[in-house]
Amino acid sequence: MADDAASPEGELSKSTATEETSSAAEPDSGGSETAEVAETEKAMDGDTDGKEDSADYDEEADEEAPDEEAAPAKPRMSHLRLATLAGLVVVVALAGLTGWLGFRTYQSHQTDQQRKLFLQVGRQGALNLTTIDWQQADANVQRILDSATGTFYDDFQKRSQPFIEVVKQAHSKSVGTIAEAGLEPNSITDNGAQVLVAVTVKTSNAGAPDQQPRSWRMRISVQKVGDEAKVSNVEFVP
Repeated sequence: MADDAASPEGELSKSTATEETSSAAEPDSGGSETAEVAETEKAMDGDTDGKEDSADYDEEADEEAPDEEAAPAKPRMSHLRLATLAGLVVVVALAGLTGWLGFRTYQSHQTDQQRKLFLQVGRQGALNLTTIDWQQADANVQRILDSATGTFYDDFQKRSQPFIEVVKQAHSKSVGTIAEAGLEPNSITDNGAQVLVAVTVKTSNAGAPDQQPRSWRMRISVQKVGDEAKVSNVEFVP
């Protein structure tokens, strides 16, 4: 009986011990579950933070990307520099235009002066040929030779002495007056031109002191010789 009485007590003690052990184990199990939950939440928070950090990095990368792409672009030219370049272009263009206009003006002036020279030489040539005074025949003939060139000079030089003798013997005197003179347009070149001259000549000599004036038309070829121009040929035009 003592054993039986003792046994239940022992079993009770064992059961109690078991319950105590179980009770002691349960708090540990609860603590473990709490720790696991905490770790899970921490991991989730870490994932969330990582995602947020990744999103922030992507946004920053997106914001920085245009700057990196825009970096190779050339810097825009300032308004002041553009205005300066435009001004230089205008100045150069105006200088070129002024130079060209100046050159054209110079050419036109030179051409005009040359035509005036040809016309003047033709007029003077006609006057020299039609104005002869027997008392100054030698000087008159020499003046004609000085203003002549080419074949006309050669021909007139050969005939000059007989002409002087005839003028002196006849006491001939003639005075020419230019009625009209002009350049033939199609004959004008850089080296010469042809001048049409209408001249009125009044002549007198020992046998006929008072004669009626006569009108002649002459085509005088003028040739440039160096800086001068001289008569190279003379034709009488009906």
